[in-house]
Amino acid sequence: MVGLLWFAAFLNYLDRMILITMRSSIKEAIPMTDAQFGLLTTVFLVAYGLLSPLGGFIADKFNRSRIIVFSLFAWSATTWLTAHATSYGELLFYRGLLGLSEACYFPAAGALLMDYHRNKTRSLANGIHLSGVMVGSGLGGLGGWIADRHDWTFVFQLFGLSGVIYAGVLFFLLKDRPAETAAPGEPAPAIPVLKLGEALISIFSRPAFILALAFWGLLGVASWSFVGWLPAFLQEQFQMSQGRAGLTALGYIYSASLVGMVAGGYFADRWTQVNPRGRIYVGVIGVLMAIPGVLLVGNSGVLPLVLLGMVIYGFTRPFPDASMLPLLCQIIDRRYLATGLGVLNMFAVFVGGASIYVGGVVRDANINITTMFNVGALGLLICGILLWAIKPRPLPISET
Repeated sequence: MVGLLWFAAFLNYLDRMILITMRSSIKEAIPMTDAQFGLLTTVFLVAYGLLSPLGGFIADKFNRSRIIVFSLFAWSATTWLTAHATSYGELLFYRGLLGLSEACYFPAAGALLMDYHRNKTRSLANGIHLSGVMVGSGLGGLGGWIADRHDWTFVFQLFGLSGVIYAGVLFFLLKDRPAETAAPGEPAPAIPVLKLGEALISIFSRPAFILALAFWGLLGVASWSFVGWLPAFLQEQFQMSQGRAGLTALGYIYSASLVGMVAGGYFADRWTQVNPRGRIYVGVIGVLMAIPGVLLVGNSGVLPLVLLGMVIYGFTRPFPDASMLPLLCQIIDRRYLATGLGVLNMFAVFVGGASIYVGGVVRDANINITTMFNVGALGLLICGILLWAIKPRPLPISET
C-alpha cells in the first residue's frame, strides 16, 4: 500500500511543480506578465486549499481508494490538457482545475494508510509516503530540463499521460481495508460521517486539534523563514551564482530530509509502543534539534559549517511531519480523520501563501537575512512548546 501510494504522491508534486520550472518557455509561447505568471500558482493554491476539507470529507464518507484513483486520473488528465492551452485564460483555468483535482488526494491517501497500518508502523508508513513528495518536488526541475530539449507542451503531455496510465493500474490494485468487527470490550464501529458540519464541529471541539492546527501553521512559517531565504543568503554571503545557490540549498536539505523523514517515522513508532506521547517526544526533539542547524547557517560565516547546519536542519526538521497524521488518530474521532487532514492542509496552504507575500514585503524593506533566520529559529522553539502541549488519547485495542 505504501509503495503504490508513494508513486502517486511523487506524481502529485511533480505535476504541480513542473510549471514553475518552465517559466521562460511558457511565457515565450503564451505572453504574460510576471504578475500573471505568479497568479497561476495563486489560483492553484486557493483552489487546492478551499477544497481540501471537502475532499477529506468525501474520503471519510465514501470509498477512499476510489477517491484516490479518481483524483489521480483527474489531475493527470488536467496536466495533459494544460499542454493544449493556447491562451492565458485557458492556462489559468487548468491551473485552478489542477488544484481542485489534487485536493482530494492527500486526505484520502493519508486516511487509507492509517486504515491499513496500526500504531506500530503508522509514522514510518506516513514518512515513506511523504518522501515521495520530496522526490517529486526535487525532480520538478526535470520540467525545465526537458523543455530545453523538446517543448514545454511535451512535458505536460508526458507526465499527464503517465499519471493517467498509473491511475488505471491503481484502479485494479488499490482497495479499501475491509471493515473490522469491534474487539472484545470495545463499542461497535461508528457509522460513517454523514454531514460536513457535524464533522467540523467534532474536530474543532477538541482542544488538542486547535493546538495541532496552530503548530502546523507556525511550523510552515518558521520553515519558510529559513528555506525560502536560504538560496539568497548563499548568494550574498558566499558569492554563489543563482543556479549553484539553489542547487546547494535544496540538494543538502532535501537529501537529508529524505533520510530524516523515514528515520523520524521509525523512531516515533518505536517510542509510541512504550508511551502514548512517543510521537510528541520525537516531534519535539526534531523541531528543537533543527534550531541549532538554523543558527549555525545564519551566524557561523564559514561555508563548511553552513553546510553542516543545513544537513542538521534537513535531517531533524521532518520528524514531526512523519507523525502528524498518526497523531491525528489520537486526537480526533477516527470517522473524521480525512476531514481533519483536509483542514490542516487548507490552513497550511493559506498560511504558506501569506508567508510568501510577507516575505516579499520584508525583502523590499531590506531586512537582514540572518535576522529572518533567527526569527525562524524562535518560531521553531514556539512550535516545540505547542507540540509538547498536545495531549493525545490512548488508542483503542484494535489500533495498537
